[in-house]
Amino acid sequence: MRTTPGGSRHRIRYAVPAALVSASLFLAACGGGSGNDGGNGGDGGSGGAPAADVLDKASGVTTVAFWHAMDGTNAEALDKLVADFNTANKGKIEVKSTYAGKYDDAITKYKAAIQSKSTPDVIQIYDIGSRFMIDAKQTIPMQAFIDRDKLDVSDLQPNITGYYSIDDKLNSMPFNTSMPVLYYNKSLFKKAGLDPENPPQDLAAIRTAAEKLSKKAGGPADYGFGAAIYGWLLEQFIATDGKEYCDQGNGRDGKATKVLFDQPEAVEVVKWWQSMVKDGLAANTGRDTKAAQAAFKSGQLAITLESTGQLGGYSKAAKEGGWELGAANYPHIKAGTEGGPIIGGASLWINGEAHEDVNKEAAWRFVKFLADPKSQAQWHIGTGYFPISKGALDEPADVAYRKANPLFDVAVKQLDSTKLSKATQGCLLGVMPQARKASEDGLEAALNGTDPQEAMTKAAESLTAQISQYNSSVE
Repeated sequence: MRTTPGGSRHRIRYAVPAALVSASLFLAACGGGSGNDGGNGGDGGSGGAPAADVLDKASGVTTVAFWHAMDGTNAEALDKLVADFNTANKGKIEVKSTYAGKYDDAITKYKAAIQSKSTPDVIQIYDIGSRFMIDAKQTIPMQAFIDRDKLDVSDLQPNITGYYSIDDKLNSMPFNTSMPVLYYNKSLFKKAGLDPENPPQDLAAIRTAAEKLSKKAGGPADYGFGAAIYGWLLEQFIATDGKEYCDQGNGRDGKATKVLFDQPEAVEVVKWWQSMVKDGLAANTGRDTKAAQAAFKSGQLAITLESTGQLGGYSKAAKEGGWELGAANYPHIKAGTEGGPIIGGASLWINGEAHEDVNKEAAWRFVKFLADPKSQAQWHIGTGYFPISKGALDEPADVAYRKANPLFDVAVKQLDSTKLSKATQGCLLGVMPQARKASEDGLEAALNGTDPQEAMTKAAESLTAQISQYNSSVE
């Protein structure tokens, strides 16, 4: 992310459709913030951006409390970035990062922090927590800082910022971003007499391939297809078909009042999946994503659906197992539809309510650092997450990384070719975590024999009261 030479105004470019009208909302259950929109971007927030020179005028070291949800290798990569920032800002800013638990745990902890007025300066919240974060009115939209600094953000990937934007205004800064792709075992394709350079790209083609790959049909794999019962995957199918997951323009024209995963296109996916399992062409690995991942790594499954975040693990398994890995765009329900997948991951939010201006500014500088092309290239290489910066892909280290991992370019091209729309932006829903679980309830019931339409309708209707209760808790 760069300012323009001489600090002159440079037009901010976002390919985001018009959406949710700004309103004075507050979260009654959480005792939300002041409700002052402050004239800044996004769907309201806690005041505006502070004066740009507030930190420069401050004496001593400003400490930035940062809560995140990264563990393992991802945490190590994040710690390195934090250390680099602290070194570059020694004597002025020190970021102290804290692991707040996995995504669900982090947002639960954050809700408690709102009550006790002890929120961190910066927090990482997963994508489907966005509607809650907007309604809580504790944060300053990133657009407020961008507009204040007349900042050129054209380096940011519009298909990534689109998810976190409403009405052309960025609420939070995307950070760790993933995309779903189709993975397949090229070696098993060859053994089954299939073209390993021509992977299936719609449901009918996956079934055709599975009929030759599955052991039941004399193929080399236990099952031709298998993926976790994961609501995120169903969301992707709906989006690749150009359809919306919830009403009110995917929650971007107004508060969503119902989910739409019982629409004909979604039910078609569930019916297809049910028949694949029933006919012995697909494995039912349950909801545990690690079970499906392990089955694919071991060669039990020939085709699976997963995040780009699994590329490293699958590549390692292929190398150790002596087989060749393939990757392709996420499949469509039917060939010829023009939709595309939705990004996943999490973003960074700057808290404004009950925070000093100097902390807000220090938090903004940290967030800008993390979004910089060099930082994003480092983050991409260290974790496999997709860089939010287009310039990161041109960094020499990143070019070398992708040369060594050519399958990652599948995701790069998929992102570039996806047309931004309300469908591909994803659904903004206050109870989106519950919605995802409900869709999994429906899919699981169908795989266990329930009529697909009945299963998905029941699952969708189970959310009616929760959505209504949430919407009535915000004004």
